[in-house]
Amino acid sequence: MRPFLFAGRWYIESAMNYLFAVERPDYSHLASGHVFYSLPGHPAFPVRLASEIFQRCLAWRRRAGEMAPCTLFDPCCGAGYSLSVIAFLHRTTLREVIGADVDIKAVECARRNLSLLTLEGLERRRAELEALLARFEKTSHEEALQSVALLREQLLAEQSLSPLAAWAFQVDATSGEALQECLAGRAVDVVFSDIPYGQHSHWASDTPSGSLYAMLEALLVVLTPAGLVAIAADKGVKLAHPRYQRLEQFQVGKRRIAILQAR
Repeated sequence: MRPFLFAGRWYIESAMNYLFAVERPDYSHLASGHVFYSLPGHPAFPVRLASEIFQRCLAWRRRAGEMAPCTLFDPCCGAGYSLSVIAFLHRTTLREVIGADVDIKAVECARRNLSLLTLEGLERRRAELEALLARFEKTSHEEALQSVALLREQLLAEQSLSPLAAWAFQVDATSGEALQECLAGRAVDVVFSDIPYGQHSHWASDTPSGSLYAMLEALLVVLTPAGLVAIAADKGVKLAHPRYQRLEQFQVGKRRIAILQAR
């Protein structure tokens, strides 16, 4: 175990200390497969952990003097669930939310989930759930409709904010040239990704460590100078690259999470 200093306090690297998402609110309205769409083979990332990781990235940005809303990018977004949840929880801190995946079916699902960040998308989902309730009369559909109402109420309360751009595209994230082309000149402030573990999802090629290395290399061309990369992976994957400084690392169960910054 190795201690690390964060925000003026010492913590143990191997122990997970929630610094920001310290409470345990009811996240059931954000559950995957409830209102948000799910995709077979793409397990949902824990909501509280996603919130904690993103808030740690925001804290590092603030320490660097970066206070403006950021562009968040997930190059291995799967169904886009984590991106969508983070956007609902931390709307005021975001300017743009972008997802990408090599699997076109995952990208299509991610687009549907990201559409739920708009009143129009949420209304389409409400109509789908009402049709399912009429057909199957399941309690789960009634509960999902109640969650839609909660999410709609939140979106209405945030209408005074600047519009949030949210979109997804298909790409091999290990190619810097392809990333640049798809992002069309956009620079990314924060990358957050739960990378393929090999059990339910896979890299297009190569070993997990080799593919992660290639992705980190590719991301260098689209990151802002103060850009951060937060990676969650199986604890056996080495979360390192010589052109990045590791700001912090911690472990939660079988997951290892690192927050990196380009040197």
